[in-house]
Amino acid sequence: MRYEVIVIGAGMVGTSIAWHLQNNGSQVLLLDKKLPGSETSYGNAGLIQREAIHTHPFPRQITEMIRVLPNQGTDIRYRIPAILRYHQALLQYWKYSTPASVKKIEAEWQTLIEHCTSEHQTMITASGADELITRDGWLQLHRSEDTFKEAIASAVDARAQGVEHDVLNLEELKAMEPSANFEGFVGAIHWLNSWQVSNPSALVKAYAKNFQEMQGTIKESDVKEIVQEGEGWKIVTDNDTYYSDKLVIAAGPWSNDLIRPLGYNLPLFPMRGYHQHFKVTDKNTIHHSMFDMDKGFVMGPMQQGIRITTGAEMTTMNAPKNFGQLQTVLKFARKILPLEDAVESEAWAGSRPCMPDMKPVIGPAPKHNKLWFAFGHSHQGFTLGPMTGRIVEEMIHDKPVLVDVAPFSAQRFSS
Repeated sequence: MRYEVIVIGAGMVGTSIAWHLQNNGSQVLLLDKKLPGSETSYGNAGLIQREAIHTHPFPRQITEMIRVLPNQGTDIRYRIPAILRYHQALLQYWKYSTPASVKKIEAEWQTLIEHCTSEHQTMITASGADELITRDGWLQLHRSEDTFKEAIASAVDARAQGVEHDVLNLEELKAMEPSANFEGFVGAIHWLNSWQVSNPSALVKAYAKNFQEMQGTIKESDVKEIVQEGEGWKIVTDNDTYYSDKLVIAAGPWSNDLIRPLGYNLPLFPMRGYHQHFKVTDKNTIHHSMFDMDKGFVMGPMQQGIRITTGAEMTTMNAPKNFGQLQTVLKFARKILPLEDAVESEAWAGSRPCMPDMKPVIGPAPKHNKLWFAFGHSHQGFTLGPMTGRIVEEMIHDKPVLVDVAPFSAQRFSS
């Protein structure tokens, strides 16, 4: 069968693109080696982060670099083979992390973030997924008076971007989360207009189900070859061949593998994260996700239990799991909450797709007609999936685009 559009990638980004296209009159096939909500979209911290108006630059201060070098941190770790493999992208990442560059990048990034909750709401309403959403924000915990003061000043500035917050002292924090032990902390910022999702995978699945209710098609297949045929595309998989007029690559960290045979080699690199759930008891019940700002991990209430989510590990896609970072995180997490019985026998691990300038690639492919890219959202693919879906649909259907898409073009990495 021939489709108007094939979208490769069934995470939050790919599913949202397929949903928007189908909802606006296209006949769409959503294609991936796993069904929607099974990979990175399953494993995130479950936050739709309206407050995430700042990027994460490469450390440039000597003290920060010295802190990271021993490779024992809870927020970031690395493996030498990954450093060697992605050294060119990491060098670009370092170059893009000057204060002047970051200021410009963040101004562009914020045009996406400002629409994240409203675009999710459109899909939540259509999918009947409201029971998965809590709209009373999350907590950013601080152990240092200095970093807390800096965070408060930044939060005050963020009000101009539509970000709402409260500053909490320890007494107010304890009143909100009486099960937690906040010894060693000095206070918290309560981000008010960011949303929590009790089961990120279930939200992606709800969007995918609604896509199918609109007569969209989902196929679980491993793409083996992408061939341009005349004015369209042929997609050869492990079990079938599909044809389309237009093609969107939204396969997260696997995207470069798909487009490299077509002559593209974008500086995409993966960052791995780990999580594990623990059974909820009367002693560890919490109502808000809590991010330990100084240790770089999130603990959040999920349908599966209390989810402990690590920061980032710089490693290759196929490297074996290394639970050292998670085990270190758990030592700190257990001082905050009693976490006894793990739900899973082994922790989950998944990779996030990152670009050196901290912005996703969204837009038409430079060398081919009727081919679009949508990947590289780093830690915010879950937050920005619906917004990206709207943008791609508007571009494909030649509509006015909600934001200026030039900063997200793949051509920005052309030599």
